[in-house]
Amino acid sequence: MNALLSKFNDGGPFFSYPIIILLLVIIGLIIKGALQKGNKGKTIALLSSLSWFVLAWGFLGRTFGLIMAFDNVQASGELTPHLLAGGLKMAILNPLFAIITFIIARAGILAFIWSAKKESFDEKGKIVR
Repeated sequence: MNALLSKFNDGGPFFSYPIIILLLVIIGLIIKGALQKGNKGKTIALLSSLSWFVLAWGFLGRTFGLIMAFDNVQASGELTPHLLAGGLKMAILNPLFAIITFIIARAGILAFIWSAKKESFDEKGKIVR
């Protein structure tokens, strides 16, 4: 558990902790949707929006990590692996956490669509809310 928390800190708390919070919200929505009877259109829409937001947030963290890595190289005047390591770690970890969260949300959406009754869809295949 301590190693996992360390990885979240390596990814930069400004980007990693919101991803953790959104993961918990997504898991809560999946549980709420699983317990809810009837149409789950609003839950599916929320999960879809949150999943795309968390993915964009992770890649925004990646961009800041790369900028930070290149700023460190520019400030020192020479390219060493140690200088790039911090920025590249941040650039890799945030999208990884975001992609995992995205996959969990999309799996929940797929489960809700799979379990929906045929009457829950209109003639174009969209979910009726």
